Amino acid sequence: MFVIGLTGGIGSGKSTVASIFANLGIRVINADQLARDVVEHGSPALATIVERYGNDILQEDGSLNRSELREIVFTNVSEREWLEQLTHPLIAQLIKDQLQAVSSPYTILESPLLIETNQKELVDRILVIDIVEETQLQRTLARDDSAQATIKAIINSQIPREQRLEAADDVVDNSGNLEATEREILRLHEQYLLLAKA
Repeated sequence: MFVIGLTGGIGSGKSTVASIFANLGIRVINADQLARDVVEHGSPALATIVERYGNDILQEDGSLNRSELREIVFTNVSEREWLEQLTHPLIAQLIKDQLQAVSSPYTILESPLLIETNQKELVDRILVIDIVEETQLQRTLARDDSAQATIKAIINSQIPREQRLEAADDVVDNSGNLEATEREILRLHEQYLLLAKA
C-alpha cells in the first residue's frame, strides 16, 4: 500500500486538498476525525479526560466540549503532552486498522501532526500544503469560533513552517485560488498513481 501523508498548519487548506483527492477516487484517512472518534461519548479515553478535568469538560449531551479542552491544552504545554500521551497511541492504532482495509491505488493520510508524531513512519511520501502564517491566522479566524490567542497558540504548538517544508517530498502553495490548487493536485495524482504502480 502506497501512502501519502498530507499535512500543513491549521487553516492551510488540508481538508480542501483531501476532498480533491477523494473526488479522484482516492481513500482519505483523516487523523483529526479519528482523534474525535477515540474520545467519543462512552469511550475509555473520554472517561480518563473527565477524571482529570471534571464534568465541566462535557457538553450537556455528555460528549466532549472540544473548544473547552482546546483552550486548556493549547495554553498549557504539560496538559497538551498529557492529552497526547493518552490519545496518540489510540489514533495510531485506528490509522493502521484503516490502512489495512484500503482498496484505492494509493491512500492519503491527512494529519496536522504527521511530522511531529510517529504517523510519519506510516507514509511513503509527505505532501505539505503551505501558506504564510498571516493567511493561516485569517482563514482560521474566519472558520473557527476560537479566540485569536488560542489560534496563535495552536500555530505556535505546531512545528515551524520551515521545518515542515524541509520534511516535505511535495509542496502545494495554497495561497492562490482553488483552480490553481486543483491543477496542482491533478498533476500530483498522476505522479502518485505511477509511484504506486512502481
